[in-house]
Amino acid sequence: MSAEASAVAAANSVRDRTGIVVPVYFPSGVDGSVGEDLLRDNVAACVRQVADPGRICLSVDGEGCGEEIAAQLQAQWGVTCCTAPENKGKLQAVRDGMSRLFELEELAFFAVVDSDGDHFAHELHNLVRAGLHARRFAGVEEVVILGRRISLHRPLGFLRGELEELADRILLDALAFDAALTGAPLRLECATTLDEVPDFHSGYKLFSRGAARETFLRQPKLSGVGEAAYYRHACEAVMIVEALKGGAYLAVVNRSTLNEQPVSTFGLLDRSRLVADKIVWPCKRLGVPAHFVDQWLRNHMPRLLLNTLAPQGQVELRQIRDLVLTDFGVVPPDDDSSAVRGPLFV
Repeated sequence: MSAEASAVAAANSVRDRTGIVVPVYFPSGVDGSVGEDLLRDNVAACVRQVADPGRICLSVDGEGCGEEIAAQLQAQWGVTCCTAPENKGKLQAVRDGMSRLFELEELAFFAVVDSDGDHFAHELHNLVRAGLHARRFAGVEEVVILGRRISLHRPLGFLRGELEELADRILLDALAFDAALTGAPLRLECATTLDEVPDFHSGYKLFSRGAARETFLRQPKLSGVGEAAYYRHACEAVMIVEALKGGAYLAVVNRSTLNEQPVSTFGLLDRSRLVADKIVWPCKRLGVPAHFVDQWLRNHMPRLLLNTLAPQGQVELRQIRDLVLTDFGVVPPDDDSSAVRGPLFV
């Protein structure tokens, strides 16, 4: 282990050279007391990691969606706050927060830490340490570090865990497709040691300064999808794709999660549309033809345990596939050929 990637070096980098964006969103009409308690705890933990609380930005995703609690925490801790004019989605909040923190020239790393209490501030040291190691190991300057959840199903539940696995697998296919077209190999030696597919949709991410610039400060590339798909549904995919297209090196670090998420807006969304958008945007952004996307869906859906839940799980998967195909201009089949097919024997 190099001195540059030592525990002391990581602690110094977190304290003096790391900014943290915490996207804040409290839907109207929903009791936000639990979420507010979690946000307060989260901010208090983050403040203890950095020398200057002003390097923590609470970025509220829309007026009326949490600016009051953000202002209270700003008065209490001295953190930075910003509020978007309207609610668009997590990616808007992260982009706004990154733009504010990027004014601080001393910052070398930028973390995205969700406000739901499931992203532990003290583990940021491991993400930064992995970033320092990756720079030396891979001979690169720009990195993006994923905080890998040891289990998807434990914190997310069975259904959401299965659907995130599907989106992760399709995203890996799309990135490999793009790598083949561009001639730039997809480097995964620090990303797939424990899993065959990285935990792309984890909400705990760290970006080097250049990677943050390419991901959050460039003109948004909607690639033919709507704003909800880009800013809300496919936000984690956008962060990965744009960082990698900007030349960042990908690495993964284990992180803790709560056994069950205490709060989530997942149940407020159309989950079939949500997962479809997680698939559609990266595939369109990377120029994947419809018949490739269709075959990738056919490849991965049979392996999901959700497919064994008949008929509910199979219906869910078919709905997602139909939405994806429709967005690619393909009329979904209305006969048995649209079923999720797998092998006869296992």
